[in-house]
Amino acid sequence: MRNFKLAQPKTIAQAVALLKQDSESRVLMAGGTDLLDELKSGIIQPDTVIDLSTLTDGHDIRQDKDVIRIGALAKVALLAEASPIQEYFPGLREAALSLATPQLRNMGTVGGNLCQRPRCWYYRDPQAACRKKGGSRCYAFRGRNRYHAIFGGGICHIVFPSDLAPSLISLDAEVTITSPEGDRRMPLEELYALPSADVRRETVLEPGEVLKEVAVPLPKAGTKSTYLKIKERGTWDFAVVSVALNAVVVGGIFQDVRIVCGGVAPVPWRMAQAEGHLKGKRVTEDLLREAARKDLAQARPLEENAYKADLLETAVYRAGLSVLG
Repeated sequence: MRNFKLAQPKTIAQAVALLKQDSESRVLMAGGTDLLDELKSGIIQPDTVIDLSTLTDGHDIRQDKDVIRIGALAKVALLAEASPIQEYFPGLREAALSLATPQLRNMGTVGGNLCQRPRCWYYRDPQAACRKKGGSRCYAFRGRNRYHAIFGGGICHIVFPSDLAPSLISLDAEVTITSPEGDRRMPLEELYALPSADVRRETVLEPGEVLKEVAVPLPKAGTKSTYLKIKERGTWDFAVVSVALNAVVVGGIFQDVRIVCGGVAPVPWRMAQAEGHLKGKRVTEDLLREAARKDLAQARPLEENAYKADLLETAVYRAGLSVLG
């Protein structure tokens, strides 16, 4: 690991001002559970690390009228145990508890999980100059690609590793992003960008911008949610395939439904065709499988990961049955 300077601002304004300075390379650190891996392996070599854990705000979760506001620095463990999350968003709680180990959940933050870097072994190998690091090729395309994308790959076949992002997107979450110019808001879904937009980045955050808060609207009557995660190991692991499903269920009919997947694309992947196939219909086991296949017709598996399509169909099926009760 190369030596670096450590900055510990007290306010978000100080943090974004430090990040905006152009004389040195700077990175943000919240819980550090992902960033420290990159630093130790030499994937990134910043001049300065800006430690956000010293900020005085952004660590809490609170109800504000009809919205639950989640500070980007709130620990994942707090997210899982916060009363509003347990009361209104069981699927989000499942996603938080599926994440890593109790020790890591006590260190990792909501914002860090939403902005973490890919786990692709070519990206994580400091000797592999892949496209994600400025090289000319995606080694996964013709290499070992068991865990890589079946949707949206194109020039880079990473999968986005967050457990919280699919669940929060299914809940119609909005994020607040701050910079020296002020705050801007957008749906969480729009925070993420495919490699075709900029292969070096996974989000649309501009230099000097920091994720500040996540806002989740309270659910409508009859809303049910779940998060189903399929992983390779019985102990903690990243998702091979995951499904967040949020639906308004009345008399066995999905009056509204959102299905967002993880582990299958470079961004949290919305199954829009499946949603359209299910909406307004009395849901059956056959209909759930049909819905999943609508999107899977667009999948483009690589040599070693076609099994993910079968897993995804099963995960959507199981998640749908779960919210039906």
